[in-house]
Amino acid sequence: MTATNTKLNDYRLTGTEEPSDEMLSAIMKEVCEEAARKSKEANRRYFDKLKKDNIEYLHKWENRIYNHEQL
Repeated sequence: MTATNTKLNDYRLTGTEEPSDEMLSAIMKEVCEEAARKSKEANRRYFDKLKKDNIEYLHKWENRIYNHEQL
């Protein structure tokens, strides 16, 4: 762990102490990276569920059509 990471982990936004420009930049970079990672994961989960739901929907219609043809 670098000195900057240690300082970031120790820093608490309390209103009594302003972060340095370097520290604020590092904090914002970490927040941006975490937001991008979470967004990517949420996007992947969304499209995985969409695909799963679509397959289930298609199977229901296939069964419905197949069963109707059997009558």
